Amino acid sequence: MNMQVSAGVQPPPPPTSIEDMQIPVVMMRDILLKTMFRKNLDMVSELAEAICLPRAVTQELVDMARTQRLLEATGTLNATSGGEMGYQLTDAGKSRALDALSQSEYFGAMPVPLAVYREQVKRQSIRNIQITREQLTNAMGHLILPESLLDHLGPAVSAGRSVLMYGPPGNGKSSISNGIRDAMGDKIYVPRAIEYSGQVITVYDPIVHSKAEVEVDDPNSLRRKRTFDTRYVRCERPTVITGGELSLSMLDLVYNPTARTYQAPLQLKSTGGIFIVDDLGRQAEPPQALVNRWIVPLEESKDILALQSGEKFEVPFDTLVIFSTNFHPNKIFDKAALRRIFYKIKIDGPCQSDFLKIFAMVARKKGIPLDEEALIHLIKEKYPTIDNVYANYQPIFLIDQMIAICEFEGIPYQMSPNLIDRAWDNMFVREEEIIH
Repeated sequence: MNMQVSAGVQPPPPPTSIEDMQIPVVMMRDILLKTMFRKNLDMVSELAEAICLPRAVTQELVDMARTQRLLEATGTLNATSGGEMGYQLTDAGKSRALDALSQSEYFGAMPVPLAVYREQVKRQSIRNIQITREQLTNAMGHLILPESLLDHLGPAVSAGRSVLMYGPPGNGKSSISNGIRDAMGDKIYVPRAIEYSGQVITVYDPIVHSKAEVEVDDPNSLRRKRTFDTRYVRCERPTVITGGELSLSMLDLVYNPTARTYQAPLQLKSTGGIFIVDDLGRQAEPPQALVNRWIVPLEESKDILALQSGEKFEVPFDTLVIFSTNFHPNKIFDKAALRRIFYKIKIDGPCQSDFLKIFAMVARKKGIPLDEEALIHLIKEKYPTIDNVYANYQPIFLIDQMIAICEFEGIPYQMSPNLIDRAWDNMFVREEEIIH
């Protein structure tokens, strides 16, 4: 069974006892009572699944709550439950559950203590990844890139540090970022929630984390051992992509006053994966301020977060940060900030031959036949008007425009100098049309 779990990353071992958990005992007991109360569960097997603990540890918690007269046994249930003992909350148990819910609405999966989570972060660190040229080339297979670009990208990604990609818009900086993510084929373990100082911080987020297929339990094997701690979810390495909407407050813990729990900020959710800051320079905060916020985490592999009380604490920072901008770095950063970003990679537009390769590839994919006369017209008549500056987005734009015209005119997909002219007119706003 273990072979299925992960080729590279060592899974978190399941806890074997209450002592092993390293969480305040009262907190564990209260989560158990709240989960029973909210989900109306009465069997240890169901409870173990709901709080994501092994049955033996769940039984220990149940026995402790019984000793404290918060739970009582209801007697053996019918045969369908495998003769399993049922339990219910006593009046004191219900009262304690309600009291605990008034302090925090959190129930379900037991949180992982921050200290224990730190160890797992080391086991699955983004810095442990070594990406080969072949893996990166395969992941970028849908892009036509100059060979020299992979020469720079490969070492940057393998170092797992910070990368700044800059250059004119429309040349695939976002696609390249996604390709880097695709090159990381392994799986990691993301905690559903972590615990620090008695506070619960939820981390697993289905919007950010893609759950990997889980092994199917064999119903005939009741005693089958869990291969990893189910307080974690086995996922693809996460990718968080932010753009112009990114603000400094999004990098802080989010407190939910109703549930009285915290939600992890974006960079903590991206632990073990990639954090892409797209369109740097379009945010409300200046790029310098955003990069300053990352300086300590990037250099020291740890971030500082604050609770409502003002108490500050350290969390692991294990993320490949990719900044992407259309501005020249010297215009938006001072020298100190630039020095702290390990790799600066210029992403230029394609040369003429690469542009034609991209154009031919897009045309084939979209089912529009190439026409030599139309291509000569495009290269000889159109591009000189914009100083022969090619961009990766242009083939898709022009071909989509020609397809739309053909569909409107009710003619088969085709390209011609006339259709090139009509498509070109939609790609740029002519200077004389700009209203002053």
